[in-house]
Amino acid sequence: MDLLNTLVDKGLRRELPTRAEALAVLATSDDDVLDVVAAAGKVRRHWFGRRVKLNYLVNLKSGLCPEDCSYCSQRLGSSTGILKYSWLKPDEASRAAAAGLAGGAKRVCLVASGRGPTDRDVDRVAGTIKAIKERHEGVEVCACLGLLSDGQAERLREAGADAYNHNLNTSEGTYGDITTTHTYADRVDTVNKAHAAGLSACSGLIAGMGESDEDLVDVVFSLRGLDPDSVPVNFLIPVEGTPLAKEWNLTPQRCLRILAMVRFVCPDVEVRIAGGREVHLRTMQPLALHLANSIFLGDYLTTEGQAGQADLEMIADAGFTVEGADEVTLPQHRAELGGAGCGSHGAEGPGCGSHTAEGAGCGSHAEGGCGSVCGSHEEAAAAANEPRTDLVAVRRRGAGTDLAPNA
Repeated sequence: MDLLNTLVDKGLRRELPTRAEALAVLATSDDDVLDVVAAAGKVRRHWFGRRVKLNYLVNLKSGLCPEDCSYCSQRLGSSTGILKYSWLKPDEASRAAAAGLAGGAKRVCLVASGRGPTDRDVDRVAGTIKAIKERHEGVEVCACLGLLSDGQAERLREAGADAYNHNLNTSEGTYGDITTTHTYADRVDTVNKAHAAGLSACSGLIAGMGESDEDLVDVVFSLRGLDPDSVPVNFLIPVEGTPLAKEWNLTPQRCLRILAMVRFVCPDVEVRIAGGREVHLRTMQPLALHLANSIFLGDYLTTEGQAGQADLEMIADAGFTVEGADEVTLPQHRAELGGAGCGSHGAEGPGCGSHTAEGAGCGSHAEGGCGSVCGSHEEAAAAANEPRTDLVAVRRRGAGTDLAPNA
């Protein structure tokens, strides 16, 4: 396919595809999806080999968010029945982080619901970062606390944060359809503040909210323009009790095409599969590792993920290796740019991606005979197209509970 050959060549040269080419990737048929994965996989392997970086989320403060993000289970007035608790103490957060690090994670993402941190909140998080780094030498820490005020990014950097996550989520043109309590421009401003403070910027998107192909391309091109080190790709987890609970728009094949498009547009950036991979990719998750070079280990902020051990087995069975703490994630030309000190000690800036579809509040961030055989195939096909609501489970373990975390 001439399109894919062109995109591979551009990806190896770090050349931006045209919008028409990016849209064409999303428009390919299910019959061609393996060809798309194979092509984007060449770009992924060129820049990242067969390494998979593991990241671990710690939800420092859950629920009770004053923002109205439609995808989020922690939004204002939520009736989702998620865990709700105020700030974890530094030692509690450090213990939660230890579980993920023991499972192979090299980055801890500290997330808190809310519009943005107060200065007192920044002090709290600074204490948590210190507690984690004192106990785990070389660990990377990403903060994900919402919209930043002037000077807060610098204070987080001084406290030892390596990266900051704040997702754009969707295109500028449709942003007002999912959130009214802050703007797309507010999000861009926070990503720029992180960059300016020397933090490794992480910013991504949520797919599956009813957006068009054009919206997906718009947001990914906008992300390329912001030049984050890491782009988390979330697939909407339609949690009951949120306005988008009925938005089941994704198939495994569409998820693969979206990831491939992101890889072609952002060839040398850490692409992370974030919230919703278990719900929407399902048994196709191993194929997605040929496109993304990073995943979250274990559970998400308010919903459960695949068992941590199953993640590790999936990576090994697919022929990939877990990236070690002494390995630099980003290609040399990006790591040398210096941003968050991440390139210098093995990190790259994958931020938290915590706007997982299930929600991290405003910015902390989103489940015999021909006749009988044919009939069974038709039934199976129909079942495959049904929403898999059974795969969406509210988190009841880990941070904020007395139960052991999933790592």
